[in-house]
Amino acid sequence: MRPDETSLDKSFAGFLTVRSGLLGAEKESFYALILRLSMALGEGHSCLTITAHEKKLLSTTGLALDIAAATCPPAAPLIIDGSSLYLERYYRYESRLAAQIQAMAKTRFVVDADQAILKLLFAGEPQAGNDQMDAALAALDKALVIVSGGPGTGKTTTVIKMLTLLLASEHRSLRIGLAAPTGKAAMRLSESIGASLERLKVPDELRQRIPDSAMTLHRLLGVQKHSPQFRHNHASPLEQDVVVVDEASMVDLAMMSKLVDALKPGSRLILLGDKDQLASVESGAVLGDLIHSMPGNSIELRKTYRFDDNIKRLAANINAADHEAVWQQLAENDSEQVSLCKESDLQGYLSLRYGEYLQFVQGIDSLSEKEIRESFLRFNEFQVLCGLAFTDHGVAAINRRLEQSLAARGYHCRHNDWYIGRPILITQNDYGLDLYNGDIGICLWDKEKNALRVWFERPDGSLKNCAITMLPAFETVYAMTIHKSQGSEFGEVVVVLPNEDNRVLSRELIYTAVTRAKKKVKLVTDRSVLRLALARKHQRNSGLRSMLSQVS
Repeated sequence: MRPDETSLDKSFAGFLTVRSGLLGAEKESFYALILRLSMALGEGHSCLTITAHEKKLLSTTGLALDIAAATCPPAAPLIIDGSSLYLERYYRYESRLAAQIQAMAKTRFVVDADQAILKLLFAGEPQAGNDQMDAALAALDKALVIVSGGPGTGKTTTVIKMLTLLLASEHRSLRIGLAAPTGKAAMRLSESIGASLERLKVPDELRQRIPDSAMTLHRLLGVQKHSPQFRHNHASPLEQDVVVVDEASMVDLAMMSKLVDALKPGSRLILLGDKDQLASVESGAVLGDLIHSMPGNSIELRKTYRFDDNIKRLAANINAADHEAVWQQLAENDSEQVSLCKESDLQGYLSLRYGEYLQFVQGIDSLSEKEIRESFLRFNEFQVLCGLAFTDHGVAAINRRLEQSLAARGYHCRHNDWYIGRPILITQNDYGLDLYNGDIGICLWDKEKNALRVWFERPDGSLKNCAITMLPAFETVYAMTIHKSQGSEFGEVVVVLPNEDNRVLSRELIYTAVTRAKKKVKLVTDRSVLRLALARKHQRNSGLRSMLSQVS
């Protein structure tokens, strides 16, 4: 979330103001309104709520089309829908997505469940109140199924059961696609699918028909160089009969619209996600809007399998905004899994934990695939997550201080220099290199090339490396923002919040940070800051819910 207007906001507002034909006070009011709209879009809203007076002002410019009155030219860059002001592009995304989702929600298939497979998948489990069984049965007759639940509630296991029952019950071949918004999330989905297939009693014939690797949504839809459009769209749809998307809370309005637009007629869409997590970095809160508007197509998983009870309880208390319970649980310090970390102890603890990682990678004698994979395993056991990027308690400062501490302990670890073990986070898509925003790489020594190169784990489980001179924009990533941690999970996380309130801080932010951990969580925070963060719940302005209720 951006607290202030940017030069882009001001340039955009100035661009439209010049073309508004307004003068004096009206011109200033129009500029301020468009500046607010641009800032709102930057903060993730898809539209801006306006007053009747502002609507009247817009109607005099010839730049805004009022959907109700339709008195302006159809090619207007601004759209008014009731009390909401849109850029035309975002209105088009929302209105088209609403119509397509509503059509999918009404689509029904006549498929009888294979009773033998149903009994095999849910042997010994009760039928009443069985959320996973409800989801599996819903996938048989519905084109759209949304499965929501917190981390560890068995979303991947559920989707395996859904696909297995669907494949056994449909008397035709089905092409299945597994996807996620980022490479990291796609890799996690691939790993989870593989582990679930090994654990579940899925007949071999059906197991072979379930993909064991996922891809990014960009790859699924088909990236076209130098174009925001994808190869697959309404005119050239995907070939898949079933598309499964994990971490759907991360999918923004534009991407969800393009995905649904690319589905072929008669296909199924299964969305998996956690409605309590942060919404997408870009515009919209699509998963939350869909769950709210499509209860008949949504199933919530409530039983937790993965978490230690302490982490589960902490996440629940955060969701309930129960500051007293959260603080008491952290301050009791009688659990290895959940605790506070004093700011005075932070630097020493971080250098100790990351020192263990660097000791391994800088001690590698002969680099092999085994050592590369072990390097990633060790790095992913620990991660610092920050609420902000550029404060004394933010990502940049912690990364700098940590490298200095590690260097003082004898590791080759110079700030802003290349060294064995330096972890980086890609921050800009590079379609030519197949590297995307959010990909994590580790710098290692390649004896064959006699050079430092950066290795990446791909969504399909393979490894690739890249010369450091070829990398797109990146940053060191001992610490990352909580926003950028979405779709990832780590053995232990240390969550560092600023020492004063900031409007970026929210209940969703803290929940997302805590639920990235599989084994242990430490928080570095002031009690008053935590209280304010838990009391703040961000609500994004969106017209999607209203549109879904209006479409017939």
